Amino acid sequence: METIAVWFSCGAASAVAAMKTIELYGSTHNIRVINNPIVEEDPDNRRFLADVERWLNCEIEEATNPKYPSCSAVSVWDRRRFMSSPQGAPCTSELKKEARRLWEENNRAEHHVLGFTYEEKARHERFVLTERPLIPVLIDEKITKGECYQILSEAGLELPRVYRMGYPNGNCIGCVKATSPTYWNHVRKHHPVVFEERVRQSGAIGAKLVRYKGERIPLSELPIDAVGRPMKDMDFECGIFCEEK
Repeated sequence: METIAVWFSCGAASAVAAMKTIELYGSTHNIRVINNPIVEEDPDNRRFLADVERWLNCEIEEATNPKYPSCSAVSVWDRRRFMSSPQGAPCTSELKKEARRLWEENNRAEHHVLGFTYEEKARHERFVLTERPLIPVLIDEKITKGECYQILSEAGLELPRVYRMGYPNGNCIGCVKATSPTYWNHVRKHHPVVFEERVRQSGAIGAKLVRYKGERIPLSELPIDAVGRPMKDMDFECGIFCEEK
């Protein structure tokens, strides 16, 4: 049988995408679910991964880049002396895209699935233009991000803790693709140690991670009361793709 690789990011959408792929194609295809572990993610993401494994009755494999055995975004930034740009971030390039490429060198997969939801059709189309064709299971089924949360709740799965803490996705804490003052002050409030580490490293590298009053500024200069877009309106994601709107 042909193989479908589902890339699971410890987020709600990719969990439901894996479920739907198994439901729709499990009898006709070999389904493999793969995760790229990143140490800067909240530890509760691993609890969610284990819960999803039991829900799917399917082992979730790992794909890593041996150049970075620690699977650490911080290590990537130190080694590359670069943290983020409008075109993406090196942590995604090294720990996700390169890890996927290496996995594909040693494993056969005719088709791939990512967790693009119904309202993300434009992002899916951009990915297909620049990367590769995908099976858009959530888009075809017209499943939105909110409906993914509902499906998981009805299945008795508890979302990763970062969602309950008000973060817009299951990314690493202190994701360097975020530029909103709202986001960074949220990190400062809920994860002050992480915030100070990003201040230190971005200062050493010379990266300006936050946009305030129309200009990029060092994180160290962000006023504690600065606000931008509401957290729920933010749209930056860290899957195999890497972009920020």
